[in-house]
Amino acid sequence: MSAADKHAELMAAVARNRDRDAFTRLFDHFAPRLNAYLLRLGLDAVSAEETTQEIMETVWRKAALFDANKSAVATWIYRIARNRWIDIKRRSREDMLGDEDLLSIVDLSPGSDERLDAAQREARVRAALAALPPEQLEIIRLAFFEDLSHSVIAQRTGLPLGTVKSRLRIAFTRLRRVLESRSAGGAEET
Repeated sequence: MSAADKHAELMAAVARNRDRDAFTRLFDHFAPRLNAYLLRLGLDAVSAEETTQEIMETVWRKAALFDANKSAVATWIYRIARNRWIDIKRRSREDMLGDEDLLSIVDLSPGSDERLDAAQREARVRAALAALPPEQLEIIRLAFFEDLSHSVIAQRTGLPLGTVKSRLRIAFTRLRRVLESRSAGGAEET
């Protein structure tokens, strides 16, 4: 039995029976590797250790969500780790400015010219999107407004992955053509 199969078996035991022995074996295998991974990503030793504990706690709580048909246990756990690391980085960026620094931030909000230009661009994009066939507009909406991957879109719509990709490519070509023609037409009118 491969290591991946053994990990899947242990995860199934945790999900099914809340098997502490199986979880301990997963913990003993993955915790040191996660800690090293987080250190390589730039976390300090204390944060890496705390985050490793949080990740393994998530594995314990959400073991039933693991699907061996979609990924290996290691892939699933490292995805949790990466997402947690991204959350930490986002929070640290928010904490970078102190209250006194907020007063020294320059107001870079756009002036009326820039707001008008942005509103006109937005209107052109909305019109270009409205000109798309419904099946292409739906794929654009799922990919860019719901931020879904191509494979998730294919699953959700029941379309083959290649069809999703080609509809996106065709939609972008149409959008580019419409936006370029409106931009050129707008430049001639002024």
